[in-house]
Amino acid sequence: MSMRISFELSERDLKHFKKIAKSARGAAKDATEDQIVKAAEDLLDEVKATKTPDFISERLESLRSMIDMLQDEEWGLADPERKNVLSALAYFCDPEDLIPDATPGFGFLDDAIMVELIVRELKHEIEAYEDFCKYREREKKRTGKGMDRAEWLHNKRKELHSRMRRRKRSSRGGTTPRFRMF
Repeated sequence: MSMRISFELSERDLKHFKKIAKSARGAAKDATEDQIVKAAEDLLDEVKATKTPDFISERLESLRSMIDMLQDEEWGLADPERKNVLSALAYFCDPEDLIPDATPGFGFLDDAIMVELIVRELKHEIEAYEDFCKYREREKKRTGKGMDRAEWLHNKRKELHSRMRRRKRSSRGGTTPRFRMF
C-alpha cells in the first residue's frame, strides 16, 4: 500500500532554502566542476547504498540528468546554463548540510527538497537535454549509426538551447512567483 503526502513551502521556507543554497555556493566557490560533480555522484552512491525511503531516492535520482548534461560533450551546454547547473549542484558539496545524511530514514530529506527546488528552477534546461537525448537515440536507431553528424548535432543543439531560453524568458513574464536560487 502506498500513501501520498504533500506539503507546501511558504515564502519564508523558500527564503530559508535559498539562503542555504547561497551559503553552499559560497562554500564551494573554489571547487572545480569535477569536484562539484563528484560530490553529487557520491551523494547518489550513498543513497543507493543505504535504505533510503523511495520518495527521497526518487527525487535525488533527478541529479543524474544534471550531471549527465554537464558531462555530455555532444550536448555542449553553454556557459551561462553550465554555471547555473554547477551553482545548483554546489549544495551537495557540503557534508554538513541541513539534516545530517547519517540520520536514519530522513538524513537525505533536505537534499530531496533542494533537488525539487533545483529541478523546478532548471526545468527548461533539463527538458531540453532530455529531448536532445531522445532525439539522438531515435536518430541512432533510424540510421543504425552513432551520432557522427556534427552539423546535425550542432543545429539540433542550437535549436533546443534557443527553445530553452525562450521558455525561460516567457515563464519569467508570467504572474506565478518563482523561486530563484541563483
